[in-house]
Amino acid sequence: MANENETKAPKPAEAGKAAEARATEVRRQAEELTQAAAARVRKIVDNSAGEAQRVTEKTMEQANRTAETLFKAAEDAAEFSRGNVEAFAKAAQAYVAGMQDLGRFGMAIVQGMTDHALEGAKALTSVKSLQEAAQVQANYTRSAIEKAVSESARFQEAALKVAEQSFAPLSARMTLAVEKFSRQNAA
Repeated sequence: MANENETKAPKPAEAGKAAEARATEVRRQAEELTQAAAARVRKIVDNSAGEAQRVTEKTMEQANRTAETLFKAAEDAAEFSRGNVEAFAKAAQAYVAGMQDLGRFGMAIVQGMTDHALEGAKALTSVKSLQEAAQVQANYTRSAIEKAVSESARFQEAALKVAEQSFAPLSARMTLAVEKFSRQNAA
């Protein structure tokens, strides 16, 4: 029986070789698993890097488009504001020039009324009777009222013309603004 035990038990040299072969096999499998895991990690990292780059590029494109849109809107707003300032300046110039014209026109009316009053006063100095004085006074008053009504109508027309000329540039800008903003809202 002793011989049977000896033949069944592995010899130490054979056991060492078997353990070494198993260890080598385990190392080989571990190395294959490590390489496979490393390949998967590289693939994940590469895919993530590619995705991150695409997302970054897309974000940059959107940011650039947004910035361009904002800059264009700012330029448009600045240009529109310049137009508003120019329109306001033209309106102010038209108003000042019109008011000067109205002032001259008003002074001409006053001068004409004063001349008419002096003529009436001269005519009164040469009358011979009270009845003749009443007649001169009535004629003077009638012609003065007619002249005042006529001149005030002309003055009102001139004032309306000044108002129209003064507001024309502002009205044009308002029309442009309404058209521009209604086009933008429609788009």
